[in-house]
Amino acid sequence: MSEFTLDTPTQEPGLDTAMKVVYQWSYDPDVEELRTIYHKATELQWIAERDIDWDRDIDDEKFSTTPLGFAFPIDQTSYWKALDEEVRWDLVRRMAGFRLSNFLHGEQGALMVASQLVNAVPHTDAKFYAATQTMDEARHVEVFAKYVKKLDSVRPIAGPLKNILDATLQTDDWMKKLVGMQIVVEGLALYSFREMRNLTEEPLLKDLLTYVARDEARHHGYGVQYISRCMPMLGDAEKIELEDFALEAAQTLIDQRRGQSLIADVMAIWQEAGIDPSELLQCAFRERDELMQDRPRRLGPVQGFVIPTLKRCGLLSERVATHFHEFLHANLSGKVVGENVEEFMARVPDLPEDTAAWVMGQAE
Repeated sequence: MSEFTLDTPTQEPGLDTAMKVVYQWSYDPDVEELRTIYHKATELQWIAERDIDWDRDIDDEKFSTTPLGFAFPIDQTSYWKALDEEVRWDLVRRMAGFRLSNFLHGEQGALMVASQLVNAVPHTDAKFYAATQTMDEARHVEVFAKYVKKLDSVRPIAGPLKNILDATLQTDDWMKKLVGMQIVVEGLALYSFREMRNLTEEPLLKDLLTYVARDEARHHGYGVQYISRCMPMLGDAEKIELEDFALEAAQTLIDQRRGQSLIADVMAIWQEAGIDPSELLQCAFRERDELMQDRPRRLGPVQGFVIPTLKRCGLLSERVATHFHEFLHANLSGKVVGENVEEFMARVPDLPEDTAAWVMGQAE
C-alpha cells in the first residue's frame, strides 16, 4: 500500500467550478415520476465485489468478438485480415483499453456531476435521485477500473471527452448540467454500452456491462423526465441556451474539423501497434462500397440516441437541427445523415419507450 499523502501524483490541478447550493424545505414528494425512479434506484443497488465474479480471467478468444466501436467494419478489410494474428489481437486489446478507459474516465466525471446535482437541483425528489446516481457512478468507476487493469493499462482521457466533462462541471446552471451529463454523456455511454454488451461474448465484460447499463438507463430516464417537466417553464432565450449547450457537447466529441477528435487518438493507438494508419484508411476507402453494401445503416450514438432524446425533451428546434445536420454531414456519410435537414429530421428515430428493455436488447 502506498504512503498516504494529501496530494497524489496522479491528480490534476483543481478545476474552478461555480457551484450553487439550493436548500429545499419541503420534504413531501412533488415530482411523482422522479420519486418513482428514486425508489427503483434504491431497490436495484448492487455490490460490485459481491455480485461480479472477479476471479475469472478475461477470455481472450471470446473478447476478440467485442466490437471496435467503428461505424465502418475495419476488421473486414483486406489490410486487417492480412495482419498477423498476434498483431490483430494486440490491436484489439489496445483499442478496447482505450475505449474502456474513456468509459472509466467518463464515469468519474459523472460521479462528480451527480454530486453537484444533489446541491444544485431545487426539487427534493431530484436531490434524492441524484444521490443514488452518485453511488451508482462510484460503482461504475470501481468496476471499469478493475476490468481495464485486467486487460490493459488505464489510458489517458481523450481530449474531447475531457472538454465536455469540464464544461458540464463548470456551468452554474443545473439544467445545463442535466443536459450535458444525463442527455449527452449518458446518452452516448448508454448507446455504446448496449452495443458492446450485446455483441461481446466475453463473460466478465458482459456481466459488468449488464449491471452498468441498467443503471445508465435510469440515469438517462431521470434527465429526460426532469428536463421534459422543466421545458414548459422556460422562455425562448433559456431554451436556446440549453439547445446550444447540447450541440456544443456533441460537436466537441465527433467533429474532426476542430483539430482534436477521437479518431486522432485511435490512429495514435494504431501506430503503437505497428499499423500504418494511412494504409489502413486507404484500404477501407477502396473497399468501402463492397463492405457496406449489405450492412444495415448504423446511425451511431449521436444521431441514433442523443438527438432522439433532445427531440423527446423539446430541445431539437429547426434552428439547432440545421447545425446538427451540418457538422454530422461534414464528418459522416451523407447516406446516413441525409443530404439536407429535412432528410436528416426524417431519419431521427423515436426514443425507445422502455429504455431499460432496449439496452438489454429486448426492444428496438
